[in-house]
Amino acid sequence: MASLYTHKEQNILKSWLLIFLFIGVVIGFGFAFSYIYNDSSILVIAIVISLVSSLSSYYYSDTVALAVSKAQKADERIYKEVHNILENLSITAGVKKPRLYIVESPQLNAFATGRNEENAAIAVTTGLLEKLDRSELEGVIAHELAHIGNKDILVSTIVVILVGLVAIVSDIFLRSLWFRDRGNSKSGGALILIGVALAILAPIVGTIIRLAVSRKREFLADATGAILTRYPEGLASALRKISADSTPLKSANNGTAHLWLADPFKKKRGLHTLFMTHPPIQQRIDALIKRN
Repeated sequence: MASLYTHKEQNILKSWLLIFLFIGVVIGFGFAFSYIYNDSSILVIAIVISLVSSLSSYYYSDTVALAVSKAQKADERIYKEVHNILENLSITAGVKKPRLYIVESPQLNAFATGRNEENAAIAVTTGLLEKLDRSELEGVIAHELAHIGNKDILVSTIVVILVGLVAIVSDIFLRSLWFRDRGNSKSGGALILIGVALAILAPIVGTIIRLAVSRKREFLADATGAILTRYPEGLASALRKISADSTPLKSANNGTAHLWLADPFKKKRGLHTLFMTHPPIQQRIDALIKRN
């Protein structure tokens, strides 16, 4: 049976593999720069950028995720009940109580972020607090605590910055093609082909990194959350309400979408389903009920 710490070590390993993959991609772009412009200093700059940005993503990605989502710290006097639920479940889970944040949005959603238990935070939308009963809210918070206990957030928060930086580096490279030295013997047809390849590679790399946060972590967090509350129906009922909610989340973006409990874009059809970082909600509900 899955426990709160079932995949902790695996997810720590995944986070380091993700960082090394990112470093490799940026260094690859730097090597291409160096070759085309015949300047080895560009490769050195690429290595420095990859190392600095990787360390930044490790230490500050939770701050970025909360800022991008426009999350505000939850006042204990105003949100006393939510703080009590979070504290009780944290004790049950055996983890330090995370910081609690509120996102002003009518959409029903929540996310966890932070590189470890000491720096962890959980954010919930005002819509979630208004439309869920206590057992449903406990199920959602238990799910987010499971991400913290299983070290899912270590992988998730790293993605927030890395995906954006890979796209930025690729964009800078492609834009520089317009200003290249046409007298350079290494420029020409090969350079154009490299530019086209990079234009195709950048979004693919971004998608691969984003999908590195496996859909399985959601099933695991659902199961672990049900273990914490001992009431799978609470989270299942919350997921039903979330599935029925079509309200957009204005602060959502592609860089942080994978952090949320459910897809904040509310897109359910077409090619979007091929690139979803979340399993379909009905599959998650079915899995919860079957385990009951």
